Amino acid sequence: MFLIRVRATFEKCGRAKYISHLDLNRCMLRTFRRSRLPIWYTEGFNPHPYYSFALALSLGFESSCEILDFNLNEELSFDEIRDKLNAVMPEGMRIVKVAEQKQKITAIAKAEYSFSLVSDDTDRLFAAAQELIASPEILIEKKTKKGIKTVDIKPDMEILSCEKGDNSVNISMYLPAGTQTNYNPTLFIEALKKAADIAFEPQNIRRIAILCADNSVFD
Repeated sequence: MFLIRVRATFEKCGRAKYISHLDLNRCMLRTFRRSRLPIWYTEGFNPHPYYSFALALSLGFESSCEILDFNLNEELSFDEIRDKLNAVMPEGMRIVKVAEQKQKITAIAKAEYSFSLVSDDTDRLFAAAQELIASPEILIEKKTKKGIKTVDIKPDMEILSCEKGDNSVNISMYLPAGTQTNYNPTLFIEALKKAADIAFEPQNIRRIAILCADNSVFD
């Protein structure tokens, strides 16, 4: 059987950040149908177009690096695939790159995130964030299949920057992602809320990159 294995990188921004992962699947199904691309269908009693996302993105997060894998049964140029999809993509979603699938999903090890913490007391918030980052452990309660579990996220978290703005603290970090462990910035944000008695509002949470263990971009 002739198959072209395609990997598309897409943005999910603006109003699209409120599309849940479940609704994203429905949205992409409609997009493929409208694009009229020669999508490969699974075999069996109930055939359906094959496609999969590398990582789920939390509701309310933006991203410039979401990964979508799918198969075609006819050969088309990557530019044509990109243009056909972008012509029917919903508002806030845009294909930025189409290429062949090179690495297996299991190569994903981490993701880079950026976000802002907005407060009327930026000085105190900045000091509290630095203190938490420097602490020997950052304990959070995480929901698992076996119930609530206390987890130390400090060993798996790498702070890339923590800077004070006019009315916000702006942070970027690496967090584990992939088939084994997945963390997102809300864990750090909740830990900061518990550690510091300061009112603040997280804004502009964005996934910047999906990476392999050696910090190279997953492709």
